Amino acid sequence: MNKNDLVGVVADKAKLTKVEATDAVDAMFDAITEALKGGDDIRLVGFGTFSVSQRKASTGRNPATGAPIEIAASNQAKFKPGKGLKDAIN
Repeated sequence: MNKNDLVGVVADKAKLTKVEATDAVDAMFDAITEALKGGDDIRLVGFGTFSVSQRKASTGRNPATGAPIEIAASNQAKFKPGKGLKDAIN
């Protein structure tokens, strides 16, 4: 499912126009992004938790030459499914 498919499903289930559903989906994505950028977790009971984890800097190897390369520290978005979502898909 891509974003357009998601917008269509939201429009049908919420009885919205596709324009309104697109605005709602975009607003949800923006809210999640802003919260994660601010260092907050998003806990949706029964669905899951969005969070940010920090990866430390490390040394890797170039697979072609074997030369060591430095991998910079970075933040990674994580999603941990909740019990309701796990039960629904199993």
